[in-house]
Amino acid sequence: MTDAALGLMTALGLSTATGLNAYLPLLILGGLDRWTGLVTLDAPYDALAEPGVMLAIAAIAVVDFIGDKVPAIDSVLHAIGVVVAPVAGALVALAASGNDVDPALAVVLGVAAAGATHGARSMVRPASTAFTGGAGNPMLSLGEDTISTVLSFSAVIVPVVAFLLVLALFAVLVWGVRRAWRRRRGRAVSIDPSTASYAEPPPRPDDHPST
Repeated sequence: MTDAALGLMTALGLSTATGLNAYLPLLILGGLDRWTGLVTLDAPYDALAEPGVMLAIAAIAVVDFIGDKVPAIDSVLHAIGVVVAPVAGALVALAASGNDVDPALAVVLGVAAAGATHGARSMVRPASTAFTGGAGNPMLSLGEDTISTVLSFSAVIVPVVAFLLVLALFAVLVWGVRRAWRRRRGRAVSIDPSTASYAEPPPRPDDHPST
């Protein structure tokens, strides 16, 4: 397999991971560059491995980690993520692919993968809130964090596995979005007065004309 293909898989895996958690892939990429030989980031992306930058990202990541487990606050964070996730996706795609992938292609891939993933999770979360009263949100959020972490490491260490995980993840997200959409449509129909049917009461004896 060519370096370009592996670079694309790495970029896809990392940018998809940012759609689930915009900050963990940045931390993981910087940490792998700083403390292991698995990643060597070229300038200017090597700034991700600087202690000050990592500390700042980690602080934001902690706030996001806690807030995303709280109903209502998670909606605010998801609204912010509409901008943050695609930007982070493009950044990790450019940083990880290096010279193996055309920068323009890396940006498009990063923005599209991160944006689509974040959009899908933002549609599934309200359905979880409505169905469980918010009780299921912490577990759903923790699952997203776990998948983001696994996907980030896989994208760097075994890009082919990351690619397969992305395919599986998108299949699950499509299923979840379709189910959430059906629930929303069903609820809208059930409360729409124009769709309600009313049975006519049976005629009373005195309603019939006398002969």
